[in-house]
Amino acid sequence: MNQQGVSEICFEETYAVPQDQTARSLFARLPLGSDYAQRLIECLATGYLVAVVESVCIREIQMYVDSMVEVVVGRAVHIEHRGPVPPATRLRLRGWVEGLGERSATFRVQAHDDYELVFDGAVTLVAAHRASIESRIAAKSMRLGRPVAGSGSDSRERRVIRRRE
Repeated sequence: MNQQGVSEICFEETYAVPQDQTARSLFARLPLGSDYAQRLIECLATGYLVAVVESVCIREIQMYVDSMVEVVVGRAVHIEHRGPVPPATRLRLRGWVEGLGERSATFRVQAHDDYELVFDGAVTLVAAHRASIESRIAAKSMRLGRPVAGSGSDSRERRVIRRRE
């Protein structure tokens, strides 16, 4: 990770909230939320708001990592979802790097609609060694008896490999 470049990151972004990113819509698709989803409000779900903010931070840091060697992963998210955001609202996101670690960056991000501050938070991302993360995912998937995405093999082959260990 190029720390000098990362330390200089700041961004301003606009985001129009789609109709399908409401709390009601999100929870209707979740097995543990479908029973009560229709009782929720038609405003931007906190989970989607976090995903939007994290995606912008990851996009900004991407140009300062070697994607063949490193992969950007989330470490921590601390937020305050401070106001309702109806669908079709245009958000203005402002963010900057407020802290650096050896392989990490913490972004401070705020989002406003036309009336108020609706989001204030921090997102910490890590530039992890790609091979290490991929190896950990493969090992965990094998222990869980699940195929690794993109491996081209099916679960029967994995079971055979696991028995040989």
